Amino acid sequence: MAEISDSAVRTARDLRVMFSRMRRRIHEVAQDADLTPSQESALTLVSKHGAATAGALAAAEGVRPQSMAATLAALDQQGLIRRSPDPADGRRQLVTLTEAGRARAEGNLQARDEWLARAFQERYTEDERRTLRTAIELLERLSHP
Repeated sequence: MAEISDSAVRTARDLRVMFSRMRRRIHEVAQDADLTPSQESALTLVSKHGAATAGALAAAEGVRPQSMAATLAALDQQGLIRRSPDPADGRRQLVTLTEAGRARAEGNLQARDEWLARAFQERYTEDERRTLRTAIELLERLSHP
């Protein structure tokens, strides 16, 4: 196996740090005072993927099923999700968003998109935005095996 270059190591570290900061900043933009980051993340996950079991949501988030159960209980108390029997296996429940949950998730997504678009408009020139688009296209390779 070939040795990894210093530039590859630096790039990997810098990109990981930048992604971590961007993720935190984007979450801050639409952060609801009454939702924890894990609750907000679960709400977004159900919004993106539709009906799912608590186990599937836990696996997707990389958390223990008990942690997801606590997160879902809090969302349920706030009226943001509903649980219904899984037609394929009545012992399991499917989690879906209520209308309030859907509105909350869509509002958060819209706030994040607006903040990011405004930041790109205000902080970058058109040429810089083109450069960023090229970089995004290159980075897409990392998300595919």
